[in-house]
Amino acid sequence: GMLSLSIKEKTALYAAYMPFLKNGGLFVPTTRLHQMGDQVYMLLSLMDDPAKLPISGRVVWVTPAGAQGNRQQGIGVQLDNNEASTIVRNKIEGILGNAIKATRPTHTM
Repeated sequence: GMLSLSIKEKTALYAAYMPFLKNGGLFVPTTRLHQMGDQVYMLLSLMDDPAKLPISGRVVWVTPAGAQGNRQQGIGVQLDNNEASTIVRNKIEGILGNAIKATRPTHTM
């Protein structure tokens, strides 16, 4: 199924983005069950941009319901190596700027 992710704030984007993955990645809050390696498709909305960006990737992280430390349930998706993902990654890194190097905790690390 198609996932939808809308990120309205820079802090939420920082918490969701996974720059340490090759091609980048995003944490997607979801209650749907996914397995490692599943191919997923999503529509991403960033900040005030009304455009929905279609991206695809593979599940590389699963945070189950009731996870330790009250972590939000969801999946980490490594973006596919394609033009759409490159556009999204450049957009995210442009929004985050130097914040990408911060050490604040995120949904995954």
